[in-house]
Amino acid sequence: MKKITILLPAYNEASSIGLLQVKMLQVAAMNPGYDWEFLIVNDGSTDNTLQKIKELHNTDRRFSYLDLSRNYGKEIAMMAGFDYATGDAVIIMDSDMQHPISSIPEMIKYWEEGYQDVYAQRKSSKESWFKRKTSQLYYNLLQNSTRIPIQKNTGDFRLLDRVCINALRNMRETQRNTKGMYCWIGFRKKGIEYEQLERANGTTKWHFWSLVNLALDGLTAYTTSPLRIASILGILCSLIGFIYLVYILINTLLHGDPVAGYPTIMVTILFIGGVQLLSLGIIGEYLGRVFNESKHRPPYFVNTYNDTQIGESLK
Repeated sequence: MKKITILLPAYNEASSIGLLQVKMLQVAAMNPGYDWEFLIVNDGSTDNTLQKIKELHNTDRRFSYLDLSRNYGKEIAMMAGFDYATGDAVIIMDSDMQHPISSIPEMIKYWEEGYQDVYAQRKSSKESWFKRKTSQLYYNLLQNSTRIPIQKNTGDFRLLDRVCINALRNMRETQRNTKGMYCWIGFRKKGIEYEQLERANGTTKWHFWSLVNLALDGLTAYTTSPLRIASILGILCSLIGFIYLVYILINTLLHGDPVAGYPTIMVTILFIGGVQLLSLGIIGEYLGRVFNESKHRPPYFVNTYNDTQIGESLK
């Protein structure tokens, strides 16, 4: 019998654990032909999420749990889940149960047909107009800066075959953009549509600045195009400066016009200075990533895995 792991990263989701239990038991009942594992990764929660997860595990051994030593963020929590998941396939879902379990049978069907990455695409979005437009702009920018196809309106809700999980486990960078990695590893993909549910309990952990940081991480992790843009801006500024210099010389020699003074100098300095600071900022983003990755630190540490004290990272 094939085994499927449902990976559920959780951070301060104590109010959602009851609903999570009900939904996961429904999944097992709806799909009895598979051996199920429900792996909950406690990402350093500060409420009683861990206690509720332990109670679940003691009640039903199909509920496994991984307790990280601190809050590392969802990307690292998923990485830890990939390391410890035992299934032939892994389905990634949010612990708040906004992802509908009704999509799981369709995912399994395509997996059985040979697809190795069955990803879910949102039919519609309940987000604000500003958030939708900035998201579209971001994905268009990302797609135009790389030759790898970008999956729009998709998140982490997907089924991954063991071959995809093994590929992702080999990618050990700590500043991760898993959504880009799904595209980068390739393999046979299939998209399905779903309607995202309203959050029943708790509050969202994603706010404006966390989304901005995620977008910057995606750009710097997925493409080097910003560095090329900085180089092009430098060339354009030099070209504009040279053309303006020739214009001033010719205008002075032919017409005897005095060279413009303070305003011209200030505009030129501010323009070139802005381009230089922008370029340095872009270089700094990439240099910061190189600095962090060059330390070769373990991406995470684990306190407990299913009542077993570990206190280390799987390397």
